[in-house]
Amino acid sequence: MTRHRATVLGYNDLAVGDEWESAGRTVTEADVAAFAGLSGDFNPLHMDHAWAAAEGPFGRPVAHGLLGLALASGLASAAPRMDTLAFLAVLEWRFLLPIAFGDTVRVLSTVESIEPQARGRRAVVAWRRRLLNQEGRVVQEGLTQSLIRSRPQTEPGASPA
Repeated sequence: MTRHRATVLGYNDLAVGDEWESAGRTVTEADVAAFAGLSGDFNPLHMDHAWAAAEGPFGRPVAHGLLGLALASGLASAAPRMDTLAFLAVLEWRFLLPIAFGDTVRVLSTVESIEPQARGRRAVVAWRRRLLNQEGRVVQEGLTQSLIRSRPQTEPGASPA
């Protein structure tokens, strides 16, 4: 039986400046409620429609900023699909615009730097991430680092792809 797995890239498949765009994901009220339950953040800015409409800065409830960061991380994990060993750091992150219920977000990921480690078996890769809404506006952006393994080796006896 032959198993086909999605193409997984190693750090040596990357070049500084390479860019990928993720699929989109629509943020729902249920997502915000689930995140509130998970994080314990029940701020009326996110949970109370009446308060948010009357007194909130956006005239409606909005998603947690950290939910946006979490969505960016998840969406970026498949675009590109990397042989990631560890998420290392959020070096910087800015929350620029609110994410409203019903917004569809996607991530643009750009390779900023590649620093090989451990005799080339892995590298620290810095990524510029931009979370965009359905209008193409950047709602969040920042710089993260992950530890990426080198290109997966083919198994003995297997033909290269």
